Amino acid sequence: MIRFAETPAHLSRRAALQLSTCGFGYLAFAGLAAETAAKEAGDHPLAPKDPHFAPKAKRVVFLCMSGGPSHVDTFDHKPKLTADDGKNPPAGVGRGFGGGKLLGSPWKFKPAGKSGLMISEAFPELAKQADHLCLLNGMHTSVPAHPQAFLQLHTGTSQFVRPSLGAWVLYGLGTQNQNLPGFISINPPTSNGGAQNYGSGFLPAMYQGTKLGGEARGFGAFGGGGGTPKLPNIANPRLNADAQRAQIDFIQALNKEDLARDGVNPQVEGVIESYELAFRMQKDVPKLMDLSTESKETQKLYGLDERGGSGFGRQCLLARRFLEAGVRFVEVTYGNWDQHRNLKADIDRHAAAIDRPIAALLADLKRKDMLKDTLVVWSGEFGRTPYSQGEDGRDHNNKGFTAWMAGGGVKGGFVHGKTDDYGYEAVEGKVHTHDFHATILHLLGLDHEKLTYKYAGRDFRLTDVHGNVAKEILA
Repeated sequence: MIRFAETPAHLSRRAALQLSTCGFGYLAFAGLAAETAAKEAGDHPLAPKDPHFAPKAKRVVFLCMSGGPSHVDTFDHKPKLTADDGKNPPAGVGRGFGGGKLLGSPWKFKPAGKSGLMISEAFPELAKQADHLCLLNGMHTSVPAHPQAFLQLHTGTSQFVRPSLGAWVLYGLGTQNQNLPGFISINPPTSNGGAQNYGSGFLPAMYQGTKLGGEARGFGAFGGGGGTPKLPNIANPRLNADAQRAQIDFIQALNKEDLARDGVNPQVEGVIESYELAFRMQKDVPKLMDLSTESKETQKLYGLDERGGSGFGRQCLLARRFLEAGVRFVEVTYGNWDQHRNLKADIDRHAAAIDRPIAALLADLKRKDMLKDTLVVWSGEFGRTPYSQGEDGRDHNNKGFTAWMAGGGVKGGFVHGKTDDYGYEAVEGKVHTHDFHATILHLLGLDHEKLTYKYAGRDFRLTDVHGNVAKEILA
């Protein structure tokens, strides 16, 4: 890779333009590249924009549970399933490949908070935040396969390359801090669509997410990471800020000369914009990612005082810091929820890994007076079956599962929708992935039918021709 410090002052324009895909360009094409014409996007295309109507939420943190967590073992209490443990599923509830029997949850459910939400004992800390949670127990999606369902959760479709939810939000609202990316994806998975899950699709590339830290490799191999995520190449070890500024000004002058000659060149315009943002990021990002500046109380709250620290706790704290600094949309991914076997041991372990950090995030946002206008979203791509797979596992279930929201204008201590007595299928208050997306946009003050982008001859939107806002959950 060519580095700026190795560039002679007599570089040709072509060499300079080639250089624009290196060095700082790593940051650009990791999620900061802007490929839209200036006349279309304006001088500050990521500047804050007015929503369609008064918003309840200003920002989003999406806690993505890759792999499909079992709703009947976490947030969807099914006493009849427990009572009928070991019996054959009744007609209409389906059977696993091995003809599995009904499998009652190994965990007890207890009423939590003043609202009395029934939450699995696998989440003792999160149960303390029950009065902030809005459980969506009538969730369902189109396909019971990881790649398709995961992509639909993020882009609204499993069939085509489309912009991600975060990209649509950034396109619709801009961001509040021009020195930071507006959309950050912490430890995103490389499978199940990979970069499409935080990509911009046909939207200008400036709206795609910036990948931060390690990667969730597949739906079952990633548990949240061990340390604080890193952003490669955020510092230049050879040049100080003044020298870098002079070098960038030289490159930008050649880029602008080329742009003036061509009239319109989205690639060159994108490099100009992304270089400026990448330069500004060097000042703010290292400070934001230094968690040692947090109080001992806050570090303990997120579990960073534990031996080895909490990987997911660090990511949740980092998400809060980015949100507080003005980032519009932050996604944090935790994998390992694909329990075809080892249900009891695996959910015990993975619930313990996320329980304290998520409870801490909610409490921290509350004490900073940010929860009221921060929408916290928790969801996997689908749920699990009420019947067993093997001795100790559950198969995929797209017909019914649970997601939850908190803060940002939703009712706290509230349950919307339900599945049947065994948790197999959503039967009341049904919320499809399209409705889920429409509701998130609505809470941000965006009409999902009006947030469109013209591409290939027609206006596209996140929800395509679908989607209804779940008005019952609005505070």
